Amino acid sequence: MSEIYAMLNRMLMELSYSGEAYEGWQIQPDRKTVQGTIEKVLSKINRNISVSITGCGRTDTGVHAHQYFAHFDGFDLDGEQLKYKMNKMLPPDIIIFAIYPSLLHARFDAKRRTYKYFISKEKKPFHFRHCWILARNLDVEKMNLSCQYLLGEHDFASFAKGDTDVKTTLCEIYDIGWEERENEYIFTVCANRFLRNMVRAMVGTTVDIGLGKIKTSEIPHILAQKSRSSASESVPAQGLFLWKIEY
Repeated sequence: MSEIYAMLNRMLMELSYSGEAYEGWQIQPDRKTVQGTIEKVLSKINRNISVSITGCGRTDTGVHAHQYFAHFDGFDLDGEQLKYKMNKMLPPDIIIFAIYPSLLHARFDAKRRTYKYFISKEKKPFHFRHCWILARNLDVEKMNLSCQYLLGEHDFASFAKGDTDVKTTLCEIYDIGWEERENEYIFTVCANRFLRNMVRAMVGTTVDIGLGKIKTSEIPHILAQKSRSSASESVPAQGLFLWKIEY
């Protein structure tokens, strides 16, 4: 009965954060994480009574979130007041956009997740924390051709770290591709779910195609191998953003 009451008092929180100073979203003992930082602030507001939050997904060390959702139960306080207090107490690299009542489960009710990866073609003194500097010309046409092989539902074991406890490595990609702007390359991928390290591995592999190190036609073979060693190395974390969550 108490669980039902808590759920009826569920609050959904929309936020954004720069992941540079954190060892990922998920709380860890003796580690600075986004979840841990937010829970400490919430608990202080809640008269030092512990508050646990559930996020829409896990981001790794150094990965950012342009849009992120989390929920917490049984907290009886007006959303606007709570948002104001939290933003006053949180560090400047975490911002709360909205807090409101909702029965949604931040993780399990999410239908689509979109990630973006940013590559800068030139070194910029105020830009490097949120992109990967790669002063190389990439063949975007070939990269986008290779992305077509990744569309739809596949086993993405070749693009995921093997030491995870997931029940399946099947994912369905709805949209994927690269675009080139004046001084940057931007990768966008939307799927029902993502495996640990999956986006960074896909970026690394398609970048190698853009550099001529791998042929476009090798993607089906890489998928079929179901081995992380068959794909390219992962790109640095700082260029990766969890961009959008759809419920």
